[in-house]
Amino acid sequence: MTIRERLLELREEFFNFVAFSFQKLATIFGFPDNPGMLLTPLKRYYWNPKSLAENLPIRTVRFPPDTHPQNYIEILIGDSPKPSPIPRIFYESNTDGFYSFYMENYKNIIFLPNWLSEFLQVQCNFCLDISFLEVCREVVFAILVTYYYMISFRIFIAWLISINPYTFPIAYFIAFVDWIEEYAIGLMPVIGGIGLATPLLLTLIGKAADSLNHLVFTMPFLPSEGVPGKAIVNGDVKDVLIFKYLPILWYKYPIPNEIREFWYNERKDILNYMQEAYKNVDIQFLPDRVINDSNLLDFPLKQISLNLFPSEQLNSNLIISSQFDSVQEITHSLTQQLESYIFFVSNLSF
Repeated sequence: MTIRERLLELREEFFNFVAFSFQKLATIFGFPDNPGMLLTPLKRYYWNPKSLAENLPIRTVRFPPDTHPQNYIEILIGDSPKPSPIPRIFYESNTDGFYSFYMENYKNIIFLPNWLSEFLQVQCNFCLDISFLEVCREVVFAILVTYYYMISFRIFIAWLISINPYTFPIAYFIAFVDWIEEYAIGLMPVIGGIGLATPLLLTLIGKAADSLNHLVFTMPFLPSEGVPGKAIVNGDVKDVLIFKYLPILWYKYPIPNEIREFWYNERKDILNYMQEAYKNVDIQFLPDRVINDSNLLDFPLKQISLNLFPSEQLNSNLIISSQFDSVQEITHSLTQQLESYIFFVSNLSF
């Protein structure tokens, strides 16, 4: 018997031992009368609905973005790259509020974390006017797209043998790009003499820039306040996210004073609606200057009401004292006249 045949016998004995052990163990649980759990459970025992995100479409935006030149200079050198954010559609309603909006819902939409959105609104005062955040998005997007083109141009130069990339002024351009490529080379190996670091780098930059297209700012609401729904957009029924009613941050923190000033001076209808709809909630809708003026007016009135009785008592005391002084003066004058008359009569008798 060869060693191979002996190993095959040992393997067969091991399999038989394992099978016998499992059968002995299964007899404790009723084998073979108990067949065990079914391979596929019945429908009434499980329910596996599709999640909301699986039914949503994926938003696709071209990268690098299309050019839309507006003048001859932009035709020659190209216009600045701009992101394509998801538009927010605002509407006013007596039931949903005056700052409600909705937007199309996608599977690859990106929101800020709740804590970051709250920090930007409360500490940095980015509530309704988010133009600065939009400018920051455009600047970062333009930087990423520009760097993407620079790396692509660096690859193009590498294929031109007649151009020495390490001469002035191309050397400065190479130094500006190659440093990040060296780090990327350490992450991806070279396969078949072709380095995969540069394609990986271009993919990461393109993904980061494309994420800015799907980033949504939900001010004055928090991202978690969005409610899925349906709406007609451009004549078609689409999945949307609706942000409505009063933002939760306006419950937790005071409403920004400039918004309340705008309501008080220009939009009395919003102020009246807020005061009527949320009259049972302890929220201040009037601007600070109106509240301060009313407090200054109420303070002297309160002091007068509190000191009303002592002032009347003081006035009565003054009247009594003045009357008493006048009586004393009359008595003193009569006494002087009487003394003068007595003195005159006494002189006549002598």
